[in-house]
Amino acid sequence: MREVSVGENLDQYHLTGLIARSGMASIFQATDTVDGATVVIKIPYLQFESDVVFYGRFQREEEVGRRLNHPGIIRVLSPKHKSRMYIAMEYVDGQSLRALMREPGGMPTDKALDIARQIAEMLVYMHGEGVVHRDLKPENILVTKEGKTKIMDFGIALDESARRLTWTGLSSTIGTPDYMAPEQVSGRRGDVRTDIYALGVILYEMLTGNLPYSGPNVYSVMRAKTNEDPRPPSAFKPDLDPHLEEIILHAIERSPRDRYASAAEMLADLRDPSLVVPQGRARHLHPPNVRLKQIKRGIGYGLVFVSLVGIFIFLIWIANRYPASPTQARRSYRGQTK
Repeated sequence: MREVSVGENLDQYHLTGLIARSGMASIFQATDTVDGATVVIKIPYLQFESDVVFYGRFQREEEVGRRLNHPGIIRVLSPKHKSRMYIAMEYVDGQSLRALMREPGGMPTDKALDIARQIAEMLVYMHGEGVVHRDLKPENILVTKEGKTKIMDFGIALDESARRLTWTGLSSTIGTPDYMAPEQVSGRRGDVRTDIYALGVILYEMLTGNLPYSGPNVYSVMRAKTNEDPRPPSAFKPDLDPHLEEIILHAIERSPRDRYASAAEMLADLRDPSLVVPQGRARHLHPPNVRLKQIKRGIGYGLVFVSLVGIFIFLIWIANRYPASPTQARRSYRGQTK
């Protein structure tokens, strides 16, 4: 078996173009030779096909995609025959939400709210079917030219209807750090409130162009999520509607029990934010004091330096107090006895 390329046939599909290459798979545009439909084929690289964890994730993505039937979810197709591992999906003419979020300063409020409502509607459906996405992020959301939103990539989804939970121990902490809920960071598998948290972060980013947490690396971001409060959206966008800020902060509460209990509850608030009663969540936040951290870091470096100097002086004193070799020690002793 070898890697396939544009112009070749894969079972009933003729590969007509390369859409993208990820770290683990190639995404091709193709034509179904049976009915002439344009489709998308996701083909993993050969080196991953024998990886048991990757195989489980890929299989889960296909199984969940076939079971869900909603216009806002990318439809997974069932080819007549499969000669190797791949997923055939409907073709959607659009772009990722990430591409739309490149506007500096955030999206227009109406546009961001419309997308958030559509995502919430899809979550209501998915959760009703017993599926938790667990990796909701702008890269996994497509927006068509007509403004319709579609969710894809169910590789680490939790499917409560399945007879077994594939790779529970291995995949519980898989996800994208910026959008992972604190419980995922802590290694728990999460529930519907995990998706609610991710939607809250996505809405935060759409409106402000920033994320609730930032740091020099993914580990600092993950640590902050479990120990620190987020920066309020109004810190980046002072004129943000306080009702919207309340919705966002409610969705990204650190503890799952303090978030919306369901996507339906969040959707109701998104449909009419003016009816949301502000609870003062922004006022109760205590974002990390960057200046204080810098001072503490400086003190720490200073103590290390002083300690090293002290050790150096102590070693010099030891060297002068006690001769370095037995020969020197005997000479010193003889000199004292004469």
